Amino acid sequence: MQKTAHIIGAGISGLSAAVRLANAGFKVAVHEATQQAGGRCRSYFDGATNLTIDNGNHLLLSGNSHARDYARSIGSEAGLVGPDSAQFPFVDIKTGQRWQIDLGTGRLPTWVLDEGRRVPDTGLTDYLKLAPLIWASEDTLVGKSIPCEGVLYQRLVQPLLLAALNVDPPEGSAGLAGAIVRETLLAGGQACRPLIARDGLSAVLIEPAVKFLQDRGHTVQLGHELRSFTSTDGKASALNFGGEDVVQIGEGDVVVMAVPPRAAASLLPGVKTPTEYRAIVNAHFRITPPPASAPILGVIGGVVEWLFAFPNRLSVTISNSDRLVDMPREELAQTIWNDVCKAGGVSGELPPWQIVRERRATFAATPAQNALRPGPVTALKNLFLAGDWTATGLPATIEGSVRSGDRAADLVLAAKRP
Repeated sequence: MQKTAHIIGAGISGLSAAVRLANAGFKVAVHEATQQAGGRCRSYFDGATNLTIDNGNHLLLSGNSHARDYARSIGSEAGLVGPDSAQFPFVDIKTGQRWQIDLGTGRLPTWVLDEGRRVPDTGLTDYLKLAPLIWASEDTLVGKSIPCEGVLYQRLVQPLLLAALNVDPPEGSAGLAGAIVRETLLAGGQACRPLIARDGLSAVLIEPAVKFLQDRGHTVQLGHELRSFTSTDGKASALNFGGEDVVQIGEGDVVVMAVPPRAAASLLPGVKTPTEYRAIVNAHFRITPPPASAPILGVIGGVVEWLFAFPNRLSVTISNSDRLVDMPREELAQTIWNDVCKAGGVSGELPPWQIVRERRATFAATPAQNALRPGPVTALKNLFLAGDWTATGLPATIEGSVRSGDRAADLVLAAKRP
C-alpha cells in the first residue's frame, strides 16, 4: 500500500522534500497555512509599481547544487539565468570608483593570483589571511578569526558575508562564514556564477513545483493550517487542522514539518529554535535599466548593498537592516533611490516604487543563535524538521532551505529501508 508523506509548509524546504518524496514513490499531501505557496521566497503583483515583484531579491550561485537539482527536477532550471563566467562588478558611490572581480570558470581560485581579476589594491597575502575561516568552528566569531578591516574586507569580504549571514560580519559565526567561503571563493569561478530568477521566484522555484506535484496526483492545500497533532507510541498519529478536520497518520506514513521557527516551537513544545532575527529591506523601482546594466552590482559606501537589474525594474537588497524598518517609507525610498542613481547610471525623479521590509527575514547567524538550530530528527520516529533555520551547516539561504528539505526526505527514505 502506498504510504503518505504529509508536508507541513509549502515554502522551499517543504516543496523540495515533497518533490523528493513524490519521486521516491510516496503519496504526498502538502498543507500550507497561508493562501500562497513559497513562504519567504515568492512573487506577487504589486499595485504601486504595476509589476510582479519578488518579496526578496534572492541570489543563487552555480555551485548551489541542491537548489539547482531541485529546479532541474521540477523542469525550471532554465529560468535561472546569469553570465557565462563569475564576474561581479562593484562601485564605490562615495569615490565613484568602479571595478570588476573576475573569478573565471575554473574549479580552483586562481583568480587571486591575477592582479587584473582580483579586488583592486589587494595582494595575495590579503587573501591568505582569510584561511582561518576555512576550518573555523561554528561557535567562533568571524571577528576573532580574520581581520575585519582593510581593502579586501571592505570591497569583497564584508559585502559577501553580510549578504550571507544577515548580521554584521564580525559578530557572525565563523563556521557558517567558512562554509560560504569554501563553497564560493575557494571553489573557483565554476561555483560562483550568479543566477537570478529573471521571471520571478514563484515562476521559477514555486509554481513549477506545485504543478509538478498536482500533475502527478498529489495534493497542495492552501489555507490549511496545522493547529496541533497527537502522538501515540512515539509517533505522530493524527494531524488537527481545526474542528473536525483531522487527518489520521497511518502505519508507515510520515510528517515533514517545514514551518517557521515560531510555528515549530508552538507545535513541538521543547524543540529548540533560534530566538533572534534580522531584517532585510528590499526596494523595487519601475524603470527600464540602462543598456548593458549588470544583472547584479555590488554597491559600497551607501545604504544600498546590491542592485539587481531586471527588464522592467531596478531592485535593491539591504541586509541586517533593523535600523531601517521604522524609517518613514517615502524617506527610505528616496534615500535608496539616490544611491541607485549614483550606482546604476540613472537619474530623474523617484519613479513608481515599492519597499518590502521583512522584519524577521532570517535568524541572526551568530554563534549563540546557530547553537539553537535543531537537527531534522525529532522525538517522534515519523516526524522530521526542515527549514533554513534548522542546522544545515549554512546560513539562512535558498540552498540551505533546499538542503534541509532534501535531508528530511532522505531520512524518511532511509527509515523505510529494512
